[in-house]
Amino acid sequence: MIVLIAIGFAGFIAQLVDGSLGMGYGVTSTSVLLTVGLAPALASASVHLAEIGTTAASGISHWRMGNVDMRSLLLIGIPGGVGGFLGAVVLANLSLDAARPMVSVVLLLLGAVIIARFMHGRRTAAARAAGEAPVPAGERRHGWKLIPLGLIGGFLDASGGGGWGPVTTSSLMAAARMRPRTVIGTVSGSEFIVSVAASAGFLLTLGSAGIDFGIVAMLLGGGLIAAPIAAWLVGKFDDQALATGVGGLIIFLNLDRGLGLFGLDTSLGLGLRLLVAALSVLVVGFLLLRSRARRSVAAAGGRAA
Repeated sequence: MIVLIAIGFAGFIAQLVDGSLGMGYGVTSTSVLLTVGLAPALASASVHLAEIGTTAASGISHWRMGNVDMRSLLLIGIPGGVGGFLGAVVLANLSLDAARPMVSVVLLLLGAVIIARFMHGRRTAAARAAGEAPVPAGERRHGWKLIPLGLIGGFLDASGGGGWGPVTTSSLMAAARMRPRTVIGTVSGSEFIVSVAASAGFLLTLGSAGIDFGIVAMLLGGGLIAAPIAAWLVGKFDDQALATGVGGLIIFLNLDRGLGLFGLDTSLGLGLRLLVAALSVLVVGFLLLRSRARRSVAAAGGRAA
């Protein structure tokens, strides 16, 4: 029971991060499930089954708010579903000894992507979004370039237990061809297709006997509770600080297994984990203090005006 409560809390935190940043549910919750001992294929299957509910709720909410480009959703979501199905089949047919370190390395890379994306790339998208200025009509359509992006993102999402958001949101944000809110809404809506396809792949190859639906229910419940809170938090906290925190957590959880894949001494893991934790806390604290100082200056300027 304690483990299930912890998993529900992990689902809550994962959705809190995902709803605030547009990425992070899969990599965060899969990292936690691997840490408590779940096999990689079962961890990814559980996450994707839970995501059917969370992504449906998120996609509908974004659609109602006008944050979804339906053409782009289909162009990226359908190949994403194909990639998700293939990734699920590949992961389910890997041995446990081979899969666990490989998935951990993928998660390590995705954790670094999250940090790099929001520490460096956010400025470009933010400048484009300033004042919600219209994006020129000729730049709104990504066309067929979305198909390989969706295929790769879906495959990594299923085979690595997460990655749809870091891969697709980061790429679309960097291209700056849609408003950031439209990018997040479109990616969130299309993830429903990926989750359904990946879940079908896992159920086809693993069957349902090995899946603990108590874990799925706790992940789903925690995510549904967090969804409205995340919508409120997104305007309250610095996104760079949140991204650094979640990226650091993912690296922290997967570092030792990643070292093992490269034949390095896993005893180094503890020291490196402590270093990652310390650096993450310092950077997150600095970013939060900087954000608070900026808000204070802005508020003072508004009162003076």
